[in-house]
Amino acid sequence: MDPNAGKKKLINKLSPQDLQKKLEAETFSRRTISFYRYVHITHTQEMRDTLYTKWMELDCNGRIYLAQEGINAQMNVPEHHWDEFVAHLYQLKEFANVPFKLAVKDDSNSFLKLTVKVRNKIVADGLNHDDWDVTNVGRHLNAEEWNTAMDSGKAIVVDIRNHYESEIGHFENALLPQSETFKEELPEVLEMLKGKEDEKVLLYCTGGIRCEKTSAFLKHHGFNDVNQLHGGIIDYARQIKENELANKFKGKNFVFDDRLGESISEEIIAQCHQCNAPCDTHVNCANKECNLLFIQCPSCAKQKLGTCSSECQAIVQLPEEEQKKLRQGKKQEKIFHRHKKKGLKK
Repeated sequence: MDPNAGKKKLINKLSPQDLQKKLEAETFSRRTISFYRYVHITHTQEMRDTLYTKWMELDCNGRIYLAQEGINAQMNVPEHHWDEFVAHLYQLKEFANVPFKLAVKDDSNSFLKLTVKVRNKIVADGLNHDDWDVTNVGRHLNAEEWNTAMDSGKAIVVDIRNHYESEIGHFENALLPQSETFKEELPEVLEMLKGKEDEKVLLYCTGGIRCEKTSAFLKHHGFNDVNQLHGGIIDYARQIKENELANKFKGKNFVFDDRLGESISEEIIAQCHQCNAPCDTHVNCANKECNLLFIQCPSCAKQKLGTCSSECQAIVQLPEEEQKKLRQGKKQEKIFHRHKKKGLKK
């Protein structure tokens, strides 16, 4: 029998429109953060409900994944509730003193609502961890150590993110896998580094969580000098600003919230997928059935009504009821597709 049978499901039932109105009416600031920890969580559903109940009370928004292997959270917290948020989280032994990565720029619109989900893993990797030690990770480097390692010219820098993330921003001369998911990326990275097991490898990602698994994965496969950027790009941006260090990251850091990116440097290294003008702004196709993630400049957005193709442009001009009928019975894609693979139309 399901132990959760008969329990009231803790979810947010407000409509997106009501949530947006609530957000726009706020008169306080929010602190945008991310954090993760690999830790054994026995009762994931119970933990999920505990966190959800408290964070709803504190008016937090965000997207949080819990699994038996730990937590992965991107969220924002009202400034006036920050101390209470930290105190409550730190009193739970699984998350005591977990470090937070602060966004480059706080934004109340980073998340519309609070979502806390239980999953099999906090980062889907398709691996059997019984075969190797996921805690045997690489050496963590701060921003200064990272820059020094890059300046040596003797290290291989690898971007442990999906192609659409690195397309708008990455470290100088980094290897850029073209995978769409972390599960696909691990074997691709292994193949890219084949024969370089004795060289210094520098791994980086958004906040550090994907590098944790990748470094252990590479060490398991015989790599002897594996290093990772502590706190990822998010904390690198903070450190170089606070310590007045050289910025070796070019462009924008992709983030998994409604902002879709935050600038780390002034350079725009990507192009609009429709007219090739300099642009690093990701959008989702305005046709809800499509929802394709792609880069679109303001000019193309205006001309094409925020859509990725002439077919989608025609659909968004239909009455909403007709659009709903077209979407009925069709499963919306939940992953970000490479525009080249799907065939983005100019």
